[in-house]
Amino acid sequence: MTVLGARALGRATLARQFLLDRARVPALDAVAHLCGLQAQEPQEPFVGLWSRLHAFAPAELSDLLTGRAVVRTHLMRRTVHLVTADDALAWRARHDTMLRQRVLGTYRADFAGADLDELAEAGRAVMADGEPRSMTELARALGRSTPPPRPLGEMLVAALLPMTQMPPRGLWRTKAGVRNVLLSSWLGREVDPPSGDASDPVGQALVRRYLAAYGPAASADVRAWCGLAGLPAAISAMREELVTFRDERGRELLDLPDAPRPDPDTPAPVRFLPAFDNAILGHHDRGRIIDDAHRGLSVAGERVVLLDGRVSATWTVRDGTVTVTPLRRFSPADRTAVAEQGQELAAFLSDHEHHHVRIAAAPR
Repeated sequence: MTVLGARALGRATLARQFLLDRARVPALDAVAHLCGLQAQEPQEPFVGLWSRLHAFAPAELSDLLTGRAVVRTHLMRRTVHLVTADDALAWRARHDTMLRQRVLGTYRADFAGADLDELAEAGRAVMADGEPRSMTELARALGRSTPPPRPLGEMLVAALLPMTQMPPRGLWRTKAGVRNVLLSSWLGREVDPPSGDASDPVGQALVRRYLAAYGPAASADVRAWCGLAGLPAAISAMREELVTFRDERGRELLDLPDAPRPDPDTPAPVRFLPAFDNAILGHHDRGRIIDDAHRGLSVAGERVVLLDGRVSATWTVRDGTVTVTPLRRFSPADRTAVAEQGQELAAFLSDHEHHHVRIAAAPR
């Protein structure tokens, strides 16, 4: 069986993430292809699309949110993701059990003896009026003394009820609190019901979409991305349509036959990634893009810079200036490439008012 090294896996992932070459596709198609964008930090998806799309305009994504073509909702890993309306409706029921389990993992004692189905019905009755509410407002509207408002609101919004965060939350250069409304009310369509098919057709669709955007990958990588327990029935049902490889640790890797797997020596341009970008978080084994020594950056919300396809710096922006902090020494050519891309990012973030970049001293 062919062995794919970290560099080969990194190039394949970059190609599928639109990070080798910026794609010339509409933002809606990009969100769909990427299986959504991590979005608990509301402005980060704009940087994620700017790094991936040719001539991306922030207004395009804002219009998709106000036009209800994309939504902000709790989904993969119980984190807020920006996904297409179609994917939110198709995937939500498949994530229900995982979402409940993850909230219970934090608040199990608060829900001891509680009937979650009954709580869901009570919450749905409150939200039936179509009025947007915060988690706290929804919890208080139920008029219950237990569980406490914080865990009750989180369980209702993040797990029991398919919800979306309404604009202006998530619009370009806009600060707004979280106001939730039922997904079905916002979109005018009901969430797809759970499938009774043992071959897990929704899970199969998730695996195909994941591999198209993140593969080649192990089943553990699929689980790390979505939070679902490995999707074994789905993977078993679709094995004949997949090809397999091994990584350098001997793990089996699954892939779509015709998906891009570029030569490991394919040049990879500088790319600035937003906080919590799924290009890094979307794998259990993140070694294809980030060194183990820097793995903590990916869960700490640090924005990172890819140089030759690997995390090589972090970046921040303040007062119109993008500051890059290297994680290793840069060659003169590296500094030039990072500075040029940083200037473009500074212009994007400031609506072309600033082009300032500062590269801090490299570690010794």
